[in-house]
Amino acid sequence: MGDPKAFLHIPRREAGYRPVHERVADFGEVEQTLNNSDRRQQASRCMDCGVPFCHWACPLGNRPPEFQDAIYKGEWKVAYDILTATNDFPEFTGRICPALCEKSCVLKLSIDQPVTIREDECAVIENAFREGLVQPQSYPRIGRKVAVIGSGPAGLAAANQLNHKGYDVTVFEKDEYVGGLLRFGIPNFKLQKTVIDRRVRIMEQEGVTFKVSTPVDVTRLPEGFAAYCICTGTPTARDLSIPGRDLKGIHFALELLAQQNRVLAGQAIPASQRISAKGKRVLVIGGGDTGSDCIGTSNRQGAASVMQIEIMPQPPVAHNPATPWPQWPIVLKTSSSHEEGCERRWSLASNQFLGTKDGRVCGVEVEEVEWKPNPEGGRPLMVPTGKKEIIKADLVLLAMGFLRPEQPQFPENVFVAGDAATGASLVVRCIAGGRAAAQHIDDYLKARK
Repeated sequence: MGDPKAFLHIPRREAGYRPVHERVADFGEVEQTLNNSDRRQQASRCMDCGVPFCHWACPLGNRPPEFQDAIYKGEWKVAYDILTATNDFPEFTGRICPALCEKSCVLKLSIDQPVTIREDECAVIENAFREGLVQPQSYPRIGRKVAVIGSGPAGLAAANQLNHKGYDVTVFEKDEYVGGLLRFGIPNFKLQKTVIDRRVRIMEQEGVTFKVSTPVDVTRLPEGFAAYCICTGTPTARDLSIPGRDLKGIHFALELLAQQNRVLAGQAIPASQRISAKGKRVLVIGGGDTGSDCIGTSNRQGAASVMQIEIMPQPPVAHNPATPWPQWPIVLKTSSSHEEGCERRWSLASNQFLGTKDGRVCGVEVEEVEWKPNPEGGRPLMVPTGKKEIIKADLVLLAMGFLRPEQPQFPENVFVAGDAATGASLVVRCIAGGRAAAQHIDDYLKARK
């Protein structure tokens, strides 16, 4: 490394978020950026560890020590080449990845100030776009067609890799835009959709064909392709089947998030179909990232108040001995959306929804629960305490995750990748899954020439 002792005198510095009062007034990205000089200084903190646990933790096998060194030296083209050798879409992961790499950084263990790997990654790809380094390339064609079903992160990665290998790739997308979860599940304040469009244009110029508004029944795949990659994600949200579920004003999280993204894209949604938090008491059921996205969206829509409840107990703050370094730490996470205004509560189970005479939700009866060790091992046992209360709510958003899809028995030339194969996971893992599926398809077809 250029400065092997930089970590001793240069503290971690994040770009941070725009001020709360400013960012809640729009759907622009909340995260700010550092200039190239400050970014190079942050990259210098990487110690080039003998065992790079950041590389070990990354599902894509990214090589942070190598591209950090290139950033520090000002060799942005070299950094770009290193990064894109393992990651098709750093502009996505650089914005929305939870940065497993940083949690396993040795500086996380020693001084709780890991290298700013995710932000550095985003800086590399944005510099590459700005300097004209990202240009459409041509690849020799081998005359064989592959279909990719679904255009989320796994589908895009599979299509990109197969196209680079010379296959004629057609991506079928059931919705009107390309992107899947990236497009409809992630708010613009975390990922502007122009970032997706920019990448899709390059892929189209390189030869990938996208067919939107084209749903495909995976049991009746389109003919004329040598192989297929199923990347349909996890379309079924986990429901909450308790009394009052049919009341108006109770929605799955993605109903709100997808509709808001469509509105921002310029689509006209009839007033009778709009889901709006304006002036309402919003209750988000589910404590994960999707719930957090609902909080940020509700605040931007003008909610009167927002509360998030979670059935599991509150995680430890800062450190959890049950998940020691270099594992992913299960600790309390406060997102940018939480900072914008939200009451958070834990260990609450929902018993029933309460409604008004005209059939609209007005509250939820919840009950405090305790979690006790299971004498047979495995998941702890939930024990109701009998302590019940009513939480008033005019809009309830269910953000409790997604059911793992059950796939039929496919022919040998059909491969499954991303959430469709594993159940709901991270975007970075979906990209890794798409890349792996593309390699499996290539191996399969080469063996059958």
